[in-house]
Amino acid sequence: MVAVSAMAQWSPQLAQAHFKFLEPPSAWSTENGGKGDPPCGQGTPSGIVTKAQGGHAFTIRLQEFIIHPGHYRIALSTKSRSELPKDPDVMTTPDNQSISAPIDPNPKIPVLADGVFQHTTAPRPSEWKTEVTLPNINCDKCTLQVTEFMAQHGFNKGGGFFYHHCADLQITMDPSLPPAAKAWLDLSK
Repeated sequence: MVAVSAMAQWSPQLAQAHFKFLEPPSAWSTENGGKGDPPCGQGTPSGIVTKAQGGHAFTIRLQEFIIHPGHYRIALSTKSRSELPKDPDVMTTPDNQSISAPIDPNPKIPVLADGVFQHTTAPRPSEWKTEVTLPNINCDKCTLQVTEFMAQHGFNKGGGFFYHHCADLQITMDPSLPPAAKAWLDLSK
């Protein structure tokens, strides 16, 4: 499920932000719209860890302030942020403006979803909402990563043609459901 709605108010202090988490809370208490090095951009740690149920739908809501054609990818690490995938290669123009980045229609662990919120235009700012099913695992401090690819965009120092945000999750396995795929269980050991 993906829903889009335009936000009625514009905040001048967020004019340089590209996107931010609305739900779950960000791993950063202060941040710069996803700018900075992968896997999570840059900011001051918030210390917030959101509790979640394994094997169930989990809501992700974002607000995008600067609209470019593009899409998002959602990934999950179970032990270390170093498990999060590298950004894909980007096609660019001769003057180094982004054109496109591949979308994996069958994402593999640790990617939960790819090609989310695909758009060529949207109201400024826009709110994006989707649900992903979390693996049915126990994880004291997983990292949920949301990466935004932006086309028609110059190189972002540290982040390339991508903006990155993360949220910390504490996932509890639901014993009434089958355990996650072996690859998830291996990652979470």
